Amino acid sequence: MTATVMQTQSRLSHRVVLLTMCLGVLVAQIDTSVVTLAIKQIGADLGAGIKELQWVVDAYNVVYASVLLTGGTLGDLYGRRRIFVWGIALFVVGSLLCAGAPNAATLIVGRALTGLGAALEFPASLAILSAVYPDGQERTRAIGIWASCNGLAFAIGPTIGGVLVEAAGWRSIFLVVIPFSILALLLALKAVPESSHPQERRLEPLSQVLATSALAALSLTVIEGPHWGWTSVATLACGGLSVVATLLFIGAEARTRGALIPFVLVHNSVFVASLGVAACMTFGMYGLLFLAPLYLQLVTGAPASLAGVELLPLSLTFFVMSQYSGRIANAYGPRLPMAWGMLLMGVGEIMFGWAAAGANTAIISAALMIVGCGLGLNTGPVNAVAIANAPAARSGTASGLVNTARMVGATFGVAALGAVFAFYSGGNRGPDEFVTGLQPALAAGGAVELIGAFAVLALIRRGSLEPIRA
Repeated sequence: MTATVMQTQSRLSHRVVLLTMCLGVLVAQIDTSVVTLAIKQIGADLGAGIKELQWVVDAYNVVYASVLLTGGTLGDLYGRRRIFVWGIALFVVGSLLCAGAPNAATLIVGRALTGLGAALEFPASLAILSAVYPDGQERTRAIGIWASCNGLAFAIGPTIGGVLVEAAGWRSIFLVVIPFSILALLLALKAVPESSHPQERRLEPLSQVLATSALAALSLTVIEGPHWGWTSVATLACGGLSVVATLLFIGAEARTRGALIPFVLVHNSVFVASLGVAACMTFGMYGLLFLAPLYLQLVTGAPASLAGVELLPLSLTFFVMSQYSGRIANAYGPRLPMAWGMLLMGVGEIMFGWAAAGANTAIISAALMIVGCGLGLNTGPVNAVAIANAPAARSGTASGLVNTARMVGATFGVAALGAVFAFYSGGNRGPDEFVTGLQPALAAGGAVELIGAFAVLALIRRGSLEPIRA
């Protein structure tokens, strides 16, 4: 076999792996983007109240955020392909449970199970790409394509979800991801090589339990705080539990040889900066994704299907720009696309809030395009920088950490910006009151994005994509 033929086969196998990992992130992100458009119909069909409906959304997010770090570590220890396959399998089972749920409680359990599956397969997918693409430039390009599937999910999720809800009922939104999930499962078993690095490592149950407890309690605090009351016993107890679990986790890690979060990562300022930028990015972004569909449906009067279509400018520009972010980062370093990405996201979110007062469709579409462009520029490079600044043996852990930062930022964004919105709107849902609350909420989200841009300029350097030595 000639060297040329071998290189061709290697490139083909790499592309199949990339396709498989893209399918994994696609199904996870579609699942999160379609549910909010079906909440009204789910409540009517299952007789669920507002509290139950909130947990239909939040059950996925809480489990996902809490288990991400553990999912990355399991991949490093026991095989990234194995954990990816288990994650996809759990995702399929959870989706089937959601589709057939006879009541809200069953639906919430199904959503939690899909969150668990996503928390296993999502960090594994990024770690697998890091192992398959050892070359820095090729890896950055592959991660850019992988990240663009987030944009594709946002593009097709709300649009298809809105159409399916109106045409085939809300249960169909959970069935639509199953064929893609099964395809990813089959491809992973056949084409994805196994990789792991268990040397001098072991699973520390105490650290895992403490980390999961800290993240779960933090998620519950920020999600439920606005409803329980920030000074209520339940909120203070959850917040206190998160703090105590975090302190105990730090103490346990200091005494552990194979630490869950190794000091080589904590002491790397570029890696830590990438986590902060990822959190800032999703803080404003998910706040916008929470409020924008409500604005389109409650203020402009758009039905669910049309609201999904009106979000396409954001989704499509995200998808398109993600294709080029890797090339830009390779040519000019990650600092340029990351800083511009955060800047554009901040400007776009503030612009959306300003345009909402006059319901100016053209300016709102332009604002969404600007946000999508910024998100596409930043998503791939921020993940690539995090992976490049971790030892190869810890790529699963690094992937889990950066995605945990993304999810914590998203959870805080929805909770904090939702609280700002509620405060300024006075809890009213009239069009004028809605816009009154929307503008300061999006201004706050945009300000956090701008802080992220300054963090990039201060802490991310041109050579941040060069892999560090283990």
